[in-house]
Amino acid sequence: MIRNISFLIVLIFISIQIQAQQRTGNIVEYFGKEKVETIEEGRLIHVFKEALTLKVPTYRFNSSTFPEDPVFSRFLMHDGYEPKKDEVFNVDFLGEPMVWKTITVDTSNTFNDRELRSSYVCLKYKSGAEKTVLFEASGHSLVLINGMPHEGDHYDFGYNLIPLKLKKGLNVFVLKVGRFPRIRARLIEPESEIQFTTRDLTMPDILVEETKGFKGAIRVINGTEGWLKNYTIESTIKGKAIKTEISNIPPMSVRKIPFSIAHVSDDTVLGTYDLTLNLINNKKESQDIKTIPVEVKSKHKHHKRTFISHLDGSLQYYSVAPSSNDTLTNGALFLSVHGASVEAVNQANAYKQKDWGNLIAPTNRRPFGYAWEDLGRLDALEVLTDAKDIYQPNPQKIYLTGHSMGGHGSWYLGATYPDKFAAIAPCAGYPDLLLYRDVSLNRILKSSEEELRAFGITPKVLSRLQLTPELNPVETIIERAGTPSRTLKLIRNYLHHGVYILHGEKDNVVPTYIARDMRKRLGEFHPDFTYYEYPEGTHWYGNHSVDWPPIFNLFRERTIPEDKDVDKLEFYTGAPGVSSKSHFITIHQQEIPFEVSSFDYSKEEGKHILKTDNVALIEMDFRMFDKVESELLVDGVSFSINGNEMLFLKKEDGEWKTTNKPSLKEKGPHRNGGFKDAFRNNVVFVFATKGTQEENNWYYNRARFDAETMWYRANGSVDLVKDVDFSLSKYANRNVVLYGNKTNNATWNQLLKESPIQVENDQVDINGKKLSGDQWGMYFIVPRTDSDIASVGVVTASGEKGMKAAYMNHYLVNGTTFPDVLLFDDEVLINGTSVVKCAGFLGNDWSVERGDFEWK
Repeated sequence: MIRNISFLIVLIFISIQIQAQQRTGNIVEYFGKEKVETIEEGRLIHVFKEALTLKVPTYRFNSSTFPEDPVFSRFLMHDGYEPKKDEVFNVDFLGEPMVWKTITVDTSNTFNDRELRSSYVCLKYKSGAEKTVLFEASGHSLVLINGMPHEGDHYDFGYNLIPLKLKKGLNVFVLKVGRFPRIRARLIEPESEIQFTTRDLTMPDILVEETKGFKGAIRVINGTEGWLKNYTIESTIKGKAIKTEISNIPPMSVRKIPFSIAHVSDDTVLGTYDLTLNLINNKKESQDIKTIPVEVKSKHKHHKRTFISHLDGSLQYYSVAPSSNDTLTNGALFLSVHGASVEAVNQANAYKQKDWGNLIAPTNRRPFGYAWEDLGRLDALEVLTDAKDIYQPNPQKIYLTGHSMGGHGSWYLGATYPDKFAAIAPCAGYPDLLLYRDVSLNRILKSSEEELRAFGITPKVLSRLQLTPELNPVETIIERAGTPSRTLKLIRNYLHHGVYILHGEKDNVVPTYIARDMRKRLGEFHPDFTYYEYPEGTHWYGNHSVDWPPIFNLFRERTIPEDKDVDKLEFYTGAPGVSSKSHFITIHQQEIPFEVSSFDYSKEEGKHILKTDNVALIEMDFRMFDKVESELLVDGVSFSINGNEMLFLKKEDGEWKTTNKPSLKEKGPHRNGGFKDAFRNNVVFVFATKGTQEENNWYYNRARFDAETMWYRANGSVDLVKDVDFSLSKYANRNVVLYGNKTNNATWNQLLKESPIQVENDQVDINGKKLSGDQWGMYFIVPRTDSDIASVGVVTASGEKGMKAAYMNHYLVNGTTFPDVLLFDDEVLINGTSVVKCAGFLGNDWSVERGDFEWK
């Protein structure tokens, strides 16, 4: 469970990041893009120029999984709450009143004030009639619009447009201030209820040498109260047209839609060309037309590629610095992961082309994305798979590097998937996100009295910062779900590769002492690493901050050993569903879920020796060995093996025994839980329509909110489906996130009839333990019983209070930790994770009885 310090810690952390982003150099260009300022979707009808703002200072640790949110709690739980100027909301821990104050915009029509950090902004608009508008705001992490949550624009891109129908009379917008202390908000009358918006395009480069066709993605606005079905996008380039049938678009929403683009002839002159997009409705009429520029390039020069993600069906891109050798075969492949705010195209452009390999730079789903964890981790793996298919590299010559947040990605991915890389090179990186976030706190604690006064830190505030949080048993379970991200617990996995650590001598963004600490740690056990501090180097000191020749010299001398040549092997994992194997040995199940599991293998004089820790079921694939009888010792227990076979061993009552291949109905690498695991495998969101009007509206909006967040944070595009339109066969083998409960969601019995957890109005039943009332909210994950691979994630509640208590979707935020099951009530909005009622992991058979649970 990430524990961050609001306000001051965030203030200092952000200021450090902004300084880094403002440094000159290709790779640290500000977000890789400019903020959207112009309006092309309609007529500006209102600019919010006055608002009420409330500062909520907090100087103590606050969970990112369930952050305390008393302000949104007030608006959600008290219909009609309308703050007034100078109204006292509460009293802070220093005894100072928290007051709603008036704020006005500056000359750029932006609310811009340092005091907006750790604040909320309340906007009001009186409409003379019901009216469809687009709410365009930026700088906020979240907004409640007339009591319904929507995704914000916390990176201030200017991307976000929310279609809504204004109520006649007062409309209230409550914005939580995001990464920067500025907010802009406007209302737009749409030119058309159904139209394209060119904000946030994902486009490939059209490569003249390739004839397979290409894919782009554009967002389509549906400002109607009906579904858009049977629409088509026709793209035309150089007179060549191609049509794409698009997915359904829900009412009052914006969805990013992939479309196909024809290839061009190989004699086309390189450069910029017009691509015309025509949105054709279900009556075969043109609904909207946009012309956008597209680059035609050679595949032998730096370029972008796109692909359809298996996580959610969205279109993602990655950038390539191809080999300078046009005829290269069986070459190397370099995976380079970018830093915070950096576009993948800028990452790849920082590298000169190499004659012995191709370099690929994935996106992490966004310039900030997921710090290469969660969906960012999966994006890196998808890109690696796609690039291997295209470039057919030597499988023994795969390498990993990255800068800043990408340096963290190098440490993290290298520890998580150690047998995928021959060598890794973290540049200006930090191994663990928690440790890096502690940097800001450590700086405060080491500050002089004068510096503390400058930040407004009194002795009482300082004493709060120095408090060490004590976790209750439920919080400990929640924190344990983050074990796969605790890189230092997996540190011995670096024995798989050569390691090159590059860091600037005077880096004040990722302090140099972090790299020195890793040098010390590796020095205690690792025989093959290089450490170099670039003299006088800051965080970014030019393209050689990443394109450093000694790194590639080290890479050239390292290869991944073939399985048959492995005589000694150590492997550590936090969860088999994240990382399960190295070479020919796979951990299928753990004894204690989401604690570190490991094996230590060696081969001595024909005898195979395996030592394990926290392993319940393990596989050894001996098919690459000669079919010669030999002995296998597993934790001292002897087995006879003949080679050329797969062996499965299961620990029963503390003793290892041979077993059959495990059933896919049980937990394993294919489906292991942790609630976040629901948001992959071409996930579909299914929302309730069989409840009251209030329930139906809430759960539809709740699913739409998650889809908005997947788009903004992960460049995603998720199918939303009414419960009555869902069928097991139509959506076979796809993960489902179900919104609602047994009373109001018609798919409950299709998907969850055999679940040990049942939720209906006014009751929660966890394997026979029943709790009554409408205040309960839950997140949990179970397998789809009709599938060997798919899961069902459930966002549910026993009534109105529980629904609103479960409004947050921090399971779509990196660094948060969610076990299989979480039960909480409406108090969680006020007091956070400390009041979560129950947390736990289901057993390897997906049962509660064999699981690991804690109650409060």
